[in-house]
Amino acid sequence: MFASDLTEERKNEICTKIAERIVHFRLSPIAIILLESVKPISFLGSQLMVFFAPMITAFTTGNGYDEMTAFLEDRPNLEMLIQTIEAKEAERNQKEKEIKKARSEKRGKRK
Repeated sequence: MFASDLTEERKNEICTKIAERIVHFRLSPIAIILLESVKPISFLGSQLMVFFAPMITAFTTGNGYDEMTAFLEDRPNLEMLIQTIEAKEAERNQKEKEIKKARSEKRGKRK
């Protein structure tokens, strides 16, 4: 599978799924630093994944590995992933602020 084989819709799905997992585990800062660091060599990393594909796919099912390899082939995809992580992290922070505000208002009414 080549990067051109992935549709924009599928790229967005992959990006959103990865970003949601990273934000869920609260690894956003680490992930962003790592992605920014490996962006210049992302193509090399994807080719390394192609090299190891026969061994890895012997233990896995589906085409997720091939899709991830194709996704990492293009640098713009990594930038899109970084932006999605930042957006999801901002959403999570906003929700947490709203929950804290609601809790503090609730405590204020009890007193």
